Amino acid sequence: MLALSSNPSVANSAAGNYPDRPISWVVPFPPGGAMDAIARVLSRTMSQELGQSIVVENKPGAGGNIGASYVAKAKPDGYTIMIVANGMAVNPALYRSMSYNPIKDFQPISLLAAVPNILVTQASRSDVKSLNDVILQVKEKPGKYSYASAGVGTSIHLAGALFTYMGKLDMLHVPYKGSGPAVTDLISGQVDYMFDSITSAKPHIESGKLKALAVTTPKRSSTLPDLPTVAESGMTGYELTPWFATFAPAGTPPAIIEKLNSAMIKAMNNEQVKKTFASIGAESIGSTPQELARYLAEETAKWQKIISETGISVD
Repeated sequence: MLALSSNPSVANSAAGNYPDRPISWVVPFPPGGAMDAIARVLSRTMSQELGQSIVVENKPGAGGNIGASYVAKAKPDGYTIMIVANGMAVNPALYRSMSYNPIKDFQPISLLAAVPNILVTQASRSDVKSLNDVILQVKEKPGKYSYASAGVGTSIHLAGALFTYMGKLDMLHVPYKGSGPAVTDLISGQVDYMFDSITSAKPHIESGKLKALAVTTPKRSSTLPDLPTVAESGMTGYELTPWFATFAPAGTPPAIIEKLNSAMIKAMNNEQVKKTFASIGAESIGSTPQELARYLAEETAKWQKIISETGISVD
């Protein structure tokens, strides 16, 4: 992943008086959760920097596609922007038809943060102490063990799918309508494992209900620094980084993109923002628009290949 930029570009005078009215920041998922929290805390700090209010609007549905389609069709004047997650790179491979093109219909602004997923199981289980135990267990009894997810195509599902794909492991995927019911069944032992978001799993780890085995990102999480990565635990090359980024409609003037990028980078260095990020296990990233464009292209190609070979589909 990219490092938080220390010298953000300063918008030139071509941005004129922008912004001279409130900005709409679309969140294509329901209120609550890491994405909504990130948008709301950043919008408050950015409002001070830009001198205009930023109104967060939740437009959920279809794995984020409804909100994204709305923003793709919005006027490219800098007054409608959106926060997205991995789905921006994943959805083109999951859905047979989409009303927008993730690369052609949007102008990148900045990567914002990563919120790691972690492999968890019941804390009471004495037969599993590490990720390697899981691999050996599943290989010994193919098809017996299951992993839960918050739904097909979510980062929780994709983390498990990548794990079974790379390890050539036979595990049953059990999708739920959201992380909450999945975690409930995991704690009760109805399912065996889950690659849950650190935001959701951490309270249950601290309360002694769940046991953390590994983190999906290439580096350890600062929130749980003693927890090894999947890669260092025996699956070399494994990486799933649930990331969040911001985009504007294609055609938004470069000077406005620069101004938004600068405000976002400054906001991520704000102490209150840092505290909020830490509370949900988010790691600040930050990037130039060009870096985000390259990263989106790389992620899109990666998941196109994996989803094609694993046969994952929501249609």
